[in-house]
Amino acid sequence: MKQTLLLATLLSLSLSVIAQPKSTSQPLNQSTLDAIVQKHIRSYYGELYDFVSLPSNAYVKEHVQPNLDWLRNAFSRRGFSVEFLPTKGHPVVFAERKADTAPAGPLKTLLFYMHFDGQPVEPSAWQQESPYKPVLKRKNASGQWEAMDWQALQTGYDPEWRIYARAVSDDKGPIAMMLAALDMMQKEKIGQRYHLKILLDSEEEMGAPNLPAAVQQYRDKLAADFLMIMDGPRHLSNRPTLSYGCRGITELTLTTYGPRVSQHSGHYGNYAPNPALRMAQLLSSMKDEDGRVTIPGYYDGIVIDDNARKILAAVPDNEEAIRQKVGFAQPDKVGRNYQEALQYPSLNIRGLVSANVGEKSNTIVPDKAVAEIDIRTVPESDSQRLIDLVLNHIRSQGYHILDREPTDEERQKHPKLISVKSVIAMLPVRTEFGIYPDRWLSAAMTRAFGQEPVKIRIGGGSVPIAPFIRVLNIPSISVPMVNMDNNQHAANENLRLGNYVEGVKTWLAILTQPEVK
Repeated sequence: MKQTLLLATLLSLSLSVIAQPKSTSQPLNQSTLDAIVQKHIRSYYGELYDFVSLPSNAYVKEHVQPNLDWLRNAFSRRGFSVEFLPTKGHPVVFAERKADTAPAGPLKTLLFYMHFDGQPVEPSAWQQESPYKPVLKRKNASGQWEAMDWQALQTGYDPEWRIYARAVSDDKGPIAMMLAALDMMQKEKIGQRYHLKILLDSEEEMGAPNLPAAVQQYRDKLAADFLMIMDGPRHLSNRPTLSYGCRGITELTLTTYGPRVSQHSGHYGNYAPNPALRMAQLLSSMKDEDGRVTIPGYYDGIVIDDNARKILAAVPDNEEAIRQKVGFAQPDKVGRNYQEALQYPSLNIRGLVSANVGEKSNTIVPDKAVAEIDIRTVPESDSQRLIDLVLNHIRSQGYHILDREPTDEERQKHPKLISVKSVIAMLPVRTEFGIYPDRWLSAAMTRAFGQEPVKIRIGGGSVPIAPFIRVLNIPSISVPMVNMDNNQHAANENLRLGNYVEGVKTWLAILTQPEVK
């Protein structure tokens, strides 16, 4: 089957480059865009299948090169010049293609950022043979997802069908959507209005540790007028969405210490200090019962004025549905609603470990307790300042802070010991509403879908785009296209078929959008 799909895709690609496209004088309206996508979409399921079938865990070196080769071939066939840009880790893919005619207006060169690496997998947790063997599924009468014949895509279409595979939504799907849209433009003889530059990351799921240096090193090559990040899910409503920023992420690892070696709780309970209890007490001192950080100055600089509040109120959140979906009765009270909560820096305990529980438990006083904290930062909050505030708070609780394991001498000298390690992993960014790229992109989305997109002032997650903004000095907006319930980073990651089709239309609308006032 896979060979048949590949042959069909290659035939489609060969036909697409027979004639050179010609520029269209009028922008394509919604019905025309829909007609183009429906006319050609069946030719591109096979390419998506082949791409997603390639394992793409960046922690496994052998996974990277096959993906690099696949991308080089895919973009080269479409007339792009393709380079593998070396970094201290895996190379990134850079593809570039000039416009068919001299671009007019403020935007001449568009830069797109996506990534092709996926999260690690635990195959036993997947409800299919392999996370790297895409499976088409539909929901049966009992509400369970059942496998279908992939060839059903050639004879039918249901937007609720889903394709299950690792990286299909995060983030190979949007790459495949772009490739399909570019081909459709060639087949329909639609001219390319802009110079296109594509940067495809190989280490995004590792935290993009080498991306900042790469952007600095290749800044001349990456120069553009506007950056779009094609990653992440749409709003919960699944309406077309634009996101104008993302929070940064800062990480801290805290370790409290008890006895040098775990001790019998009968002999030393009530006598040897328990590091798990001390960790719990320390963490609880950082927040109140409403979930607000109590560390003085933590929220300084955050002002939600009337304009910002209006922007946040325009997001069509159903907070009751959010609580039902996630599974809790009452939210924390950092903000007055979900969108407002995202405007503040967070302080999240993402992991807590001390000794063992259940069948592996021991009746001991543990030797240590470890907590990992992630802080999601916003543009008004300085990452290092928040780290310093946390450290000052820990000192105020009577702790002597180290950046390593304590020595025997330190254990004897300091009643309360803690080691703290921190890293600023990603910085926050936000683009203001109303600038030309916002108006231009909003017009493209409205033309494609007949309504204004949902506009998110700042997303809750973190994407490694701050280097682009700071080094290239260009605005950025994210264009998420996949379904919110796609299980990204988890088992059974999936892409809703309707989102794949609408994603291709989104790409067509962006690539054909003319100037706006």
